[in-house]
Amino acid sequence: MFGEAFGAAIVFAVIVVILLLKTAVVVPQRSQFVVERLGKYHATLDAGFHILIPFLDRVAYRRSMKEEVMDIPSQACITKDNVAVAVDGVLYMQVMDAKVSCYGIENYKIGASQLAQTSLRSAIGKIDLDKTFEERESINQQVIQAVDEAAQNWGVKVLRYEIKDISPPASVMDAMERQMRAEREKRAAIFQSEGDRQARINVAEGLKQEAISVSEGEKMKRINEAQGRAQEIMLVAQATAAGLKHVAEALVADGGKDAANLRVAERYLTEFGNIAKTANSLIIPANLTDVAGLVAGAMTVMEQTKGKREEFTLG
Repeated sequence: MFGEAFGAAIVFAVIVVILLLKTAVVVPQRSQFVVERLGKYHATLDAGFHILIPFLDRVAYRRSMKEEVMDIPSQACITKDNVAVAVDGVLYMQVMDAKVSCYGIENYKIGASQLAQTSLRSAIGKIDLDKTFEERESINQQVIQAVDEAAQNWGVKVLRYEIKDISPPASVMDAMERQMRAEREKRAAIFQSEGDRQARINVAEGLKQEAISVSEGEKMKRINEAQGRAQEIMLVAQATAAGLKHVAEALVADGGKDAANLRVAERYLTEFGNIAKTANSLIIPANLTDVAGLVAGAMTVMEQTKGKREEFTLG
C-alpha cells in the first residue's frame, strides 16, 4: 500500500510540474504576450511572471516593444525623366499596442515593407534623376508619412526611414560622370580666367600707381629745379645789383674816375690780346692806338649812366 501511495504521489507531482510548466509564463523585459482564452482575446501580459488556466488560456502572440529595424529590399523605380534606378532602404518602427498589432493586420512587418516600397516608387516618380540624390530627406519624409498613416491602424509607430543606396544604370552613371567632369573642368576654367583677370587688374593698378608716382616725382623735381633756378637768378641779380652799387659808389669817391679809366684800359688791352691769341683772323679797329679815346668814350657812358641814376633817385 505504501509503495502504491508513493508512486501515485510521484505521478501527481509530475503532473503538477507539467501543468505549471505549461501554464506558468515569464514575459521578458520590453515585451508583451497576447493571451487568448478559448480562442478569444483575453489579456495582454506585461514583463514578469504569470499563471494561465490550463487548457483554457494560451499565449497566441509574442510582441517585442523595442524599436525594430527592417531592411527594405532593393526595387526598380522610374524617375520623372524615365530613368530606372534601383533603390533600397531601412525602416525603423516600434510596436505601440501589442493587441492591435496582432489583430489589426496579419503581419505588420510585411505590410510596412510593402507600403514603404510603393510609397518610395511614388516619391521617386515625381522627381528627376538629378534630384533623387539631392532630395533624399524629402523622399524619406514622404515614405514615413505614408507608412505611418497606415501603421496607426496596426498599433505600430514608424520612427524613421533612410534610403541606403540609389543605383542608376551603368550608362546613366557614365553620362553623369562625364557631366560632372565637364562641370569640374568648366569651374576650373572659370576660376583660372578669374585669376588671370584679377592678375591683369592688379598689374594695371600697379602700373597706374607707378605712373602716378613717377609723374608726381617728376613734377616735384621740376618744381624744385624751377625754384632753384629762380633762387639762383635772384641771388645773381642781387649780387649784380650790389656790385653795381659798389661800383657807382666807388666812381663818385675821390680818385674813382681815374681808377675806372685805368681799369677800362687794362680790360681792353687784356681782351684784345686774348682775341689775338685764339682767332685765326683778326679785325683791327681803325683807332687801335687811340686807347685814351676808347677810355674816354667808356667814361662818357658811365657819366651818363650816373646822371640818370641821380635823376631817378631825386625823382
